[in-house]
Amino acid sequence: MKKISLGEKLKKWLQQERRVFLTASGVAGSIIILRIAGLLQTSELATLDQLMLLRPPEPVDERVVIVKITEADIKKWPITDKELAILLKKIDTFKPRAIGLDIYRNLVQEPGHKELVNTAKSIPNLIGIQRIKDEKSPGVAPPPFLSKEQIGFNNFPLDTDGKVRRNLLYVYDQDGNAIPSFAITLAEAYLKAQGVESQSAVSNPNYLQLGKTVFSPFATNDGGYVGADDGGYQILGNFRSPDKLLTVSMADVLANKVPANKLRDRIVIIGLQASSFGDLFYTPYSSKFFDAAEPFFGVQIHANFTSQIINAVLDGRPLIKVWSDFVESLWILAWSYFGASLSWKLRSPKKSTVSMLLAGSGLIGICYLGLLAGYWIPLIPSIMALFGSAITITSYIAHLEEELQRSKEFLQTVINTIADPIFVKDKQHRWIILNQAYCKFIGYSYEILIYKSEYDFFPKEQADNFWKQDELVFSAGKGQENEEEFTDVRGNTHIIATKRSLHKDAAGNLFLVAVIRDITERKRIEEDLKKTAAELMRSNEELQLSGNQLRHLAYHDNLTGLPNRKQFYERLKECLEDASSNNKLVALLFLDLDGFKQVNDTLGHDTGDKLLKIVAQRLQGCLRGGDTVSRLGGDEFTVILPTIRKEQDAAIVAEKILATLAQPYTVEEHNIEVTVSIGISIYPLHGDSLENLIKQADVAMYAAKDLGRNRYELAGND
Repeated sequence: MKKISLGEKLKKWLQQERRVFLTASGVAGSIIILRIAGLLQTSELATLDQLMLLRPPEPVDERVVIVKITEADIKKWPITDKELAILLKKIDTFKPRAIGLDIYRNLVQEPGHKELVNTAKSIPNLIGIQRIKDEKSPGVAPPPFLSKEQIGFNNFPLDTDGKVRRNLLYVYDQDGNAIPSFAITLAEAYLKAQGVESQSAVSNPNYLQLGKTVFSPFATNDGGYVGADDGGYQILGNFRSPDKLLTVSMADVLANKVPANKLRDRIVIIGLQASSFGDLFYTPYSSKFFDAAEPFFGVQIHANFTSQIINAVLDGRPLIKVWSDFVESLWILAWSYFGASLSWKLRSPKKSTVSMLLAGSGLIGICYLGLLAGYWIPLIPSIMALFGSAITITSYIAHLEEELQRSKEFLQTVINTIADPIFVKDKQHRWIILNQAYCKFIGYSYEILIYKSEYDFFPKEQADNFWKQDELVFSAGKGQENEEEFTDVRGNTHIIATKRSLHKDAAGNLFLVAVIRDITERKRIEEDLKKTAAELMRSNEELQLSGNQLRHLAYHDNLTGLPNRKQFYERLKECLEDASSNNKLVALLFLDLDGFKQVNDTLGHDTGDKLLKIVAQRLQGCLRGGDTVSRLGGDEFTVILPTIRKEQDAAIVAEKILATLAQPYTVEEHNIEVTVSIGISIYPLHGDSLENLIKQADVAMYAAKDLGRNRYELAGND
């Protein structure tokens, strides 16, 4: 049978799936264009928010604590420097890893400014904020009493819908120097105490790495974004619910109502949680199915981003990763093809609708599980591709059904004018058109046969054969002629020649058209010729059997039935080639019986031959199924051990052979004792060629004889 190449298989597949593939490609291409144009960005971001909300609750992050300043804590705004100094001193007594001050302090707020300055200088792990100038704000200067290393900016990049979904880690000044954010500054202060320092990633020197965690920067078209501002060094935010952040009030801290262990060795962030003072932002967790959106306070977002960084480094909490544009396009194309292919196979609007709903649910589940694992998989474009291609194919199938009906009416008119029996089938193997000659030949009326199959009228064996031959034509895409048995309604069996071919109508509907000829008489004449052919075949089989026997004699020892010297060399060559290709060890054992000549001289050659047969049987019993024992001649035997793990494996087999062959033999009422000397060589340790390996084993065998016999010796390294 001719082997079909990969190119031919691909060409055949493309021919069969051409309409499905073109539809899927067209739908996917249109959706990809919509995505590139940014028309799907809003819906994709909203979908990401909902998937985040569906995630199972996470444990509270106890590494970050918010000290909230509420409406009740503020008698007058802004809070005075003295009040702030008292709060900082109080928190510092709890020995936190870092204190974040999410309150602007670029201006003096008397009374108590000097006290605040002195307090700040006494707390080296105090981190303040500044606002970098941008399009929406002139910026706010940092507290002048803090060093440059104690400052982080508090800017957030906002999406087009006004939500914060990205964590801005660094911005760069005009000289290219990195300015850190409030969150990264706090996180690095905490991680430094854990022995974790920031460094350039090994995989890409331009990427930030903390410990083993690489923070890949956000790019303008990552995930569902199109043309987003990717300035500075951003990552996608993996938010926690607000209730998963530890929070205490400023009043409780000052009133000593907060246990010391709640703040010790933690990051403490001081910030406003008072709606009347603003500082409110929307995040994915602001989205609700039925309720109004709830904003986050700025301090909550800083705490979230700080927590995200620390937990990614210390706990392996996933960072949100995205696929490349190419992979996303393939993903969209795959779902488009799936929807088109499934609808094409089902060919039923009702079944297609149910299947698409199930597939869509599965797609949502995949995207949800992907998000749990840290991957943002595009849902909106892929689900649009799934349903879009399904709807397109379903509409096309409805058009085909209309064209099919017209084609059937035309074909029926044509074939009724032909005298030979003819039938036409669809891809479901149903008769859709029959001429009058076929109905007369089978013995049933047109009304009974139409839209049925052979299984409704013929014996199962014949129906199975008809179905098989039809399917071969459908799958191969080309016509063929076959001889078959055919039983009519009267019970008469005919031998027929059926010529099958494929045809398409203008709408692309595929039909199998078959023309039948009755060849019963011709086959009767051919039977006599078959009998003669059978006789010739029997003669040929006898010759082949004789050839097999001769081959067996050529490769086996006449006395013991073991492989002979010729087969030994071929088998050893095969084992060495396999060992060379797969880096394996092969052991070769040369065996020579001790005292066999004396047996021949004293008891005769017949007794010696019987002894050799018993030795051969014992050797075979010592070995594995894949090992080869051969007789080279006389009392010389070899054993090939392919695929051993170490030299000691060969030694273990040799010990077993020594013990087995040393057992007494009873031959024709004679008690005989013989032993064996064994030489072992290992490929490739003792030789890398067949000749070297045989030579080394032979030398080792004679060494065993010289050293007292009934033992084995291992060859020296070549």
